[in-house]
Amino acid sequence: MQTNMNGNRIRIAASAIAAAAFVAAGFASATAVAQNYPTRPVRIILPFAAGGGTDLLARLLAQRFTEALGQPTVVDNRPGAGGNLGAEFVAKAPADGHTLLFSTTSTAINVSLYPKLPFDIRKDFIAVSQVARSPMVVSTHPSVPARNLRELVELSRKTKDGLNYGSNGSGTTSHLAGVMLQQVSGMRLTHVPYKGASPSVTALLGGEVEIGFQATTSILPFLRAGKLRALAVTTRNKVAALPDVPTVASMYPGYEFEQWYILFTPAGTPAAIVSRLHAEAIKALRHPDVKAWMQRENSEPVGTSPAEAAVFLNTEVGKYATIVKASGATPDQ
Repeated sequence: MQTNMNGNRIRIAASAIAAAAFVAAGFASATAVAQNYPTRPVRIILPFAAGGGTDLLARLLAQRFTEALGQPTVVDNRPGAGGNLGAEFVAKAPADGHTLLFSTTSTAINVSLYPKLPFDIRKDFIAVSQVARSPMVVSTHPSVPARNLRELVELSRKTKDGLNYGSNGSGTTSHLAGVMLQQVSGMRLTHVPYKGASPSVTALLGGEVEIGFQATTSILPFLRAGKLRALAVTTRNKVAALPDVPTVASMYPGYEFEQWYILFTPAGTPAAIVSRLHAEAIKALRHPDVKAWMQRENSEPVGTSPAEAAVFLNTEVGKYATIVKASGATPDQ
């Protein structure tokens, strides 16, 4: 009996030693992966056209990653299908941290907007961090006689066919922000979709459309130059860069929209690499050049953990499912 008990103790001890060795080996392997990463240039896929605020922020991030990772980090613009073409490319890329996705609120909207996506943003990706968020601005071409949002609403009601507003594409935040304003104010608007922020802003500057709903990263320089007029901001609180511009919510309670930016990597990326990417993203947000740009463009650095970013993304998917359904938006409109 004593012999059997001793034998059991030996076997248990041996199993414990083996388990500890396995864990230690795994830890050593993970550490080696993180230390050796990256082994070649890193690509940040931006699923939108070059030239917009998202593009500028992605390039700032890429510059910091190049310095920190010891390998070139480049931004690869792959626009199309509301950001889905670029996202699909990353979803199919090797999960080794060398191909990343930098995207916006559109990733949460597209879950409901597109009936059959070839990927699941919540299952096929790891949200490394919510990098930043930016308020949106309701702005007009200077030729529009309205000097505030209430006057703009009244003007739309008195105009035979209402007023035109441009967006970055059907189902984007710049589209749905207009839809929600119609719902809360009774404004008469006709939606004119463009292929990205840059052409949408160009159309507004040229007077092709009267109204735009754009992130401050895309619109602020033109507001400061007097080429466009800001009537309201879409966030709950006023914006420091536009202290005299009221919120939409101050006139139409309950209205709130913002643009956010999340860095993703394909699902299955080793945890050590995800941790390294997260750490470098946080460092980038603290860099003086990035801080200065965000302050200038009125973007707010966030820097959440992967777990926090995943919870936030899931909440946003649910929120926009309700708004997309109410808008009746489809990718073809």
